[in-house]
Amino acid sequence: MGSFVEAVDGIVHKPTQTRDDGGVDITVSEIYNIQQPGQLDFGGGEIEPADLQPHSKQRHNESDRYQWWHLDEGTYLIEYNESLSTKADLQPRAEILQQGASHPSIRVESLSLIPLSVSAAGIRLKENARVSVILPIEWPYRIDGSHLCRYFTNGAIDRVSPLE
Repeated sequence: MGSFVEAVDGIVHKPTQTRDDGGVDITVSEIYNIQQPGQLDFGGGEIEPADLQPHSKQRHNESDRYQWWHLDEGTYLIEYNESLSTKADLQPRAEILQQGASHPSIRVESLSLIPLSVSAAGIRLKENARVSVILPIEWPYRIDGSHLCRYFTNGAIDRVSPLE
């Protein structure tokens, strides 16, 4: 079985994005404004996508290679540079939370558009900013002799049940 990093394509800078905990920081490639609402029904026959428009970017300096998004309070959709070929847990990075922005923590099989919520103060994000982390899913249960055991990250072991 290969490493989790091998299941992630489009990594911008592998030495910076790979983490000691086995996860990968993922980067924003585009941010969208939601212009008009989408539509969703019970049966699925009346689903209509929301009207999305790329949010404008600007250079802070003429010599900047990458541009910045200036986001006011609200909800946006973010798109990632990376793609994923396995299941993973997606979480906001601590650094984005500390700036007053967040997105849901969810289990994903691919990296689709994710809603980003921005606080009243707003936020500025540079192209390719590391905004999220994907972590491998580790099933904490293993068979140990005749018992199913749960292994905790602190090293503790809980014998859940005997196998029959």
